[in-house]
Amino acid sequence: MMNFIISLMTNLVLKAEGSWWDGAVPPPVITTNGSVIDSLFMYTTYMNIFYFVLVCVGLFGFPIIYRSAKNAKPYFTYGNKKNHLLVTMIIGGAVFLSIDLNITRMSNNDMLNHFWNFPDHEKEDTVKVEVLAQQWMWNFRYAGKDGVFNTADDVLSNHDLKIPVGKKVEFRITSKDVIHALYFPNARLKVDAIPGRITRLWFQPTQTGVFDIACAEMCGTHHYLMQAKLTVYSEQEYKEWLDEAQHLAKIGNDTANLDNYWGWKWEDK
Repeated sequence: MMNFIISLMTNLVLKAEGSWWDGAVPPPVITTNGSVIDSLFMYTTYMNIFYFVLVCVGLFGFPIIYRSAKNAKPYFTYGNKKNHLLVTMIIGGAVFLSIDLNITRMSNNDMLNHFWNFPDHEKEDTVKVEVLAQQWMWNFRYAGKDGVFNTADDVLSNHDLKIPVGKKVEFRITSKDVIHALYFPNARLKVDAIPGRITRLWFQPTQTGVFDIACAEMCGTHHYLMQAKLTVYSEQEYKEWLDEAQHLAKIGNDTANLDNYWGWKWEDK
């Protein structure tokens, strides 16, 4: 639910142009598993509306039913009779089962079957990206022609992430300074970037285009600068871009600049 709410807020900020409604509507989902977040949010919303209506019926209905015009003699009760306690337990149990317990079940199911079900890089054709967050920039790293991370021919980019459509993409994320949060509004996913730790996130894009990347963690005075772009190419366009980027990296990277070697050895788990 929090991802859905953040996507609304991010969309309001990033979509300054257009009508208010355009900014209030969540951005379109472009991944295979982003819709499960929307489903969970909508289920939670509908259930809360349902019980809110029931509460309003009681708050406004009972005063009308038991108004003095029809009940001249008031009836006093402390609500501690068996039938009163039974009704209270039934309502409380219904709320617990339909909201708390069911949302927990749905969330656990989504986490195990979708978000924690990371791709097997040995068996699947996937894309690997290392991410370094810092004030106030997103750094992305792709392995070079040698297929090994943190070598001289790696492809490096700032605020500009490019991936192919239809392939599973896994990100390994860390931070150089403070806690940030890599957030993809169109994927309904975010993960913290923590100094000294490597976190993980994956998704599979289903459509091409240019989309927003944001930081979902208040990381300092220039937090608003942590906006990047996600470009989803067709497979052929991505291959052409990567071939060119790897070629330029091999001949153009400053091998003497130690700041370029912020990556780490990728270990498949």
